[in-house]
Amino acid sequence: MTETGNRLRPGLLPLELASIAGIFWADAQGYVPLSKTPFLLAVAWGSMWLRGVRWRDVGLRLPPRPLRFAAIGVAAGVAMWLLEFNVTMPFLHRMLGIWPDLSVFDALVGSTRLLLIYLALNWALAAFGEEMTWRGYALPRIAQFCGSGVRAWLVALLIVNLAFGLAHLYQGPSGVVQATVAGVLLGLLYIATGRNLLVPILAHGVSNSIDFTMMYLGRYPGGRALSPDCSARLIRGRIRWQ
Repeated sequence: MTETGNRLRPGLLPLELASIAGIFWADAQGYVPLSKTPFLLAVAWGSMWLRGVRWRDVGLRLPPRPLRFAAIGVAAGVAMWLLEFNVTMPFLHRMLGIWPDLSVFDALVGSTRLLLIYLALNWALAAFGEEMTWRGYALPRIAQFCGSGVRAWLVALLIVNLAFGLAHLYQGPSGVVQATVAGVLLGLLYIATGRNLLVPILAHGVSNSIDFTMMYLGRYPGGRALSPDCSARLIRGRIRWQ
C-alpha cells in the first residue's frame, strides 16, 4: 500500500475497532433500532473524514462505462442468488441440518406492503449502506495494514467478511456462513472492477431483492410458507396491502 501517513492514521484504528465492537454489542443487546448499518456507516464516514479520504476515493463514483458496469452488477446479483439458492444453502443444510433463521421476516409472506418496504430498505441499507461500509470503507482500511499487493487484499477479504458474516448472527450459523461467502464474492467484485462500488451495490441489491420476493411468495427455504388462502388470493392477483 502507498498510503500517506495522514491517510493511514494507525493510531485511529483502535478507536474505529472499539466503536464497531460497541455497535455490535449494542445490537446484540437490542439497543439498536432497525439496523446497525447507519451506525457503522457513521464510523466509516468519521474515519475517512479524519484521514482525508473521500467516498469517491474508495469507489463511490460512476465508472467510465457505467451501463456495462451496471449490466455486470445485475448479472452478478442474479448469479449470486442462483449460487445461494441452488448450491450454498442446500450444502449448508446437508452439513448443519438447519436453514438460515429468517423468522424475523415471517410477516413479509403474502404482504405486498411489507415487500415494498423491505425492498426500499434493502436498497438503502444493504445495497448502498453495507457496500459503502464493508467494501468501500472496511476492506481498503484493513488491507492498508496487511502489507501490499494481492496478499494484503486476500487477508483483508477474509478478516472483513468474517465480521460481515457475524453481522448476520441473528440468522444462525447457516446464515453467518452464507453471508460470509456472499461478502467474499462482493469483495472480489469490488476488487475486480477496479475498486468501484457500482457493481457490488447492484449485485447486493438484486440478490437481496430476489430473496425478499421469494420470502413474499413463501418459497424461501426454511421460511414461512404461504397459507392456502393466501396462495389462492395471490394466484388470483388479489393479494392486498396488509
